[in-house]
Amino acid sequence: MKAEIISIGTELLLGDTVDTNSAYLAGQLPLLGLDLNFISMVGDNQGRLIETLKQAWQRSDIIITTGGLGPTQDDITREAIAEFLGEKLTIDHALVQQFEELFRYFKREMPPTNIKQASKIPSAEIVPNPRGTAPGWWVENDNRIIVTMPGPPREMELMWTKEIVPRLQKRLSGAVIVSKTLKTFGLTEAEVDERASPFLPFTNPTVGTYAKIDGIYLRITAKAQTEDNAKKLIIQRENEIRGILNDYIWGTDSDTLESIVGNLLSSKKLTLATMESYTGGYLANIITNVPSSSKYFVGGLVAYSESSRAAFGLDSQYIAKYGTVSLEICETMATVAREKLGTSVGVGLTGVLGPDEIEGQSIGTIFVSIDDGQRKHSFARNYPGSRLQIKQRAVTAALFELRRILL
Repeated sequence: MKAEIISIGTELLLGDTVDTNSAYLAGQLPLLGLDLNFISMVGDNQGRLIETLKQAWQRSDIIITTGGLGPTQDDITREAIAEFLGEKLTIDHALVQQFEELFRYFKREMPPTNIKQASKIPSAEIVPNPRGTAPGWWVENDNRIIVTMPGPPREMELMWTKEIVPRLQKRLSGAVIVSKTLKTFGLTEAEVDERASPFLPFTNPTVGTYAKIDGIYLRITAKAQTEDNAKKLIIQRENEIRGILNDYIWGTDSDTLESIVGNLLSSKKLTLATMESYTGGYLANIITNVPSSSKYFVGGLVAYSESSRAAFGLDSQYIAKYGTVSLEICETMATVAREKLGTSVGVGLTGVLGPDEIEGQSIGTIFVSIDDGQRKHSFARNYPGSRLQIKQRAVTAALFELRRILL
């Protein structure tokens, strides 16, 4: 069956809000065997939303909308669907009572505008919202399904998993689509595409590449009558790809480099400290995104200024000789971090983020050094992008190399 997503909200068109709902649903629909062919974005305009619904109605079996279910005048999803289907909106008084009880529970007075959220059309079945006052709709009409869900991702995702998925599973049968993502680092998108080129023409499973800030991803997607059969197709293709890209593949699906490195440190009973210069503590920040990081991460030093470098014990004469952005200073930073904080491993990280060159080093130049107490593993790279992008790629490079050493 063909599915379509319509994201509603002028804030999406203005770039004030990123449409994460469509990305989330795009990953969910294949698990149900649904082919997602279109994603549309439309502002808070009833006429334009109706036109979008007309297009979706002609080409899709299941239409999923997110947003436009709030209590304000610009929330027009219900009104647009009612007009499109030629049905009349009425107030569900049982829903109004539920709203009033909810507001009383939070010791707040319910604004009269919230009554709007209790409106429905005859063909709509109310879908409960456990995390908000905007219920969804399940509409079946002319062998098509319209699902409406609220815009806030926290509300939408729970409604999807708890309410919508079980309803869809009861109605759907046939092929199952399963995907797996392989995450690589160290090669450009063109290089990954070239190495994976023998697998790109195949239609089942398909292989596609796309760039992310932490490397190049390959998504393998297979279709079969059962999930097990689809997974077998994926495993076969994955093994073939690993034979070509194995050294560059660092994880799959929801893996993160920081969690992989953390698990390796924990399993080896090693501790880690960092010292950063112009990345300003970004590496330490990423490492501590892992909830259990306190078991192995002792701390991070940020030598951002001349006074901080002196306070941490970096030799001023050594800095004068090699500069603040150099492999020699980066190696010293790794050793200082390890020795001062008494850890098994120290990581030094410095680079040039812009807007100007530093000490003759071009923007995007980064240096990484890892001191494991036996030897130093050091390298230089150059990455394009904004200040934040260079930071992110520098941190990814450091974690990728640390993972390689720990393995």
